[in-house]
Amino acid sequence: MFGAALGTIPKTLLPQAPSWVLNAIPLVNAIISGLAILIIGAGWYWIRAGQIKRHRAAMLSGVMLFATFLILYLYKVALQGPTPFAGPEVIRQFVYLPLLSIHILLAIICVPLLYYVLLLAVTRPIHEIPQTRHPRIGRIAASLWLVSFALGLIVYLLLYVVY
Repeated sequence: MFGAALGTIPKTLLPQAPSWVLNAIPLVNAIISGLAILIIGAGWYWIRAGQIKRHRAAMLSGVMLFATFLILYLYKVALQGPTPFAGPEVIRQFVYLPLLSIHILLAIICVPLLYYVLLLAVTRPIHEIPQTRHPRIGRIAASLWLVSFALGLIVYLLLYVVY
């Protein structure tokens, strides 16, 4: 992740996509983020309703969307670098950069939390999961995950729609 973000991965090591594919990645990732918000929300609803199989399917789908988002984002950044903010400097400094920083921080924090709750979910029988830390850590992870995806959508709008 850091290699892509810092530009230390040689571009020659990556497969080259046509420019239209690279240009589509931000929109695709915005769609992925919106879908992830809906799926995570549904998963949260389903576990509260006692629908464990639906909850599990939703959260696994959320993890797959998150992984897809991350792969596409890192691929684009490794090839093209980060997208510069084209709006006014005051908006960049006091709106865009704080939102982007919180979005990235929450996404980084989510990775080990999601790994932990996923590990608990797949290594324990369903009836044992409520006695583990899965429900408590899962609520924290899902909350941070939702906020991160929502902030990512705002960042997308600021980069590609508003400015």
